[in-house]
Amino acid sequence: MAQFPKGIATHLRGIALTVPWLLWLLVADVLLSFLLPFKFLFPDAVYNASSRIALSVWLWIQSIFEVFNSAVITVSGDRLPPHESAIVIANHVSWSDFYMIQAMAVQAGMLGRCRWFAKQQLRFVPFLGWGLWAMGMPLVSRNWLRDKAELDRVFRGITKRKWPIWLISFSEATRFTRKKYLESEQWCANNNKPQPLHLLYPRTKGFVATVQHLRKTSHIKAVYDFTIAYQHGRHWQGAPEMWDTLSIPRLSGPAHNVPQQMRGEGYRFHVHARRFPLEELPHDDEGLAKWLEARWVEKGKWLDETKALWVDEGKTM
Repeated sequence: MAQFPKGIATHLRGIALTVPWLLWLLVADVLLSFLLPFKFLFPDAVYNASSRIALSVWLWIQSIFEVFNSAVITVSGDRLPPHESAIVIANHVSWSDFYMIQAMAVQAGMLGRCRWFAKQQLRFVPFLGWGLWAMGMPLVSRNWLRDKAELDRVFRGITKRKWPIWLISFSEATRFTRKKYLESEQWCANNNKPQPLHLLYPRTKGFVATVQHLRKTSHIKAVYDFTIAYQHGRHWQGAPEMWDTLSIPRLSGPAHNVPQQMRGEGYRFHVHARRFPLEELPHDDEGLAKWLEARWVEKGKWLDETKALWVDEGKTM
């Protein structure tokens, strides 16, 4: 029997795993769109139905990552209460960050209730953008004046209807790169701000607006701060590409019973969770901005300590 050229088997495997999920995503988008006309008459029923549809979509792709492709996500830090509504913030390294946050949501029973701050441009991505828009995700431009009306609309449903939710944002607003880190470092020096280690300086306006709006409702109990860390061979914060997460088996370690080209590369995935009761956060805008800044400095120190620990374990450089 002829052998596949190196890589072909992996790509075919990814296609076999992903195409059924994409077909279901298309069906889910149609179902979500069908619900939209009923949103004004039955807002709670539509929100709950859309959450169940979202659960099926996100749980399926999470299963491809963790079950079929054997990605092992480890967790440290605070234990999260089940079914608690919260504001979720995290650093942003790669596409695969969302798997890490979804793993936490699965443990807390909140996967279907996840709503993400997403860039407006994503609404034009086939399948994904349509679903995000229909589900009521906040789609923002990162221009505060333009985004305020969109955020007011999203917050209104949460505060008035008391919908259970994880409202998730990457506070750096963009993925970490070395070039962006140098730009962040220069900005912090010019503005007398502390530059967090291994992170970009966080954007504070969206976080402040989110807290100030959602602390008005009693069911939003906390802010969850997730610090995401990766390791790939000798590469600190080396995360897999999107297609790799969907196609490569044994993502967290090699397997000896499959061909070499089908073996995983030994990725390490980790989330450090912190829970902060909302009532303990500062009440003024400036205090909240300083609070977020302090969290990022703290996250940077944790990442630096973790990098040193993984070096000692022989996992990185």
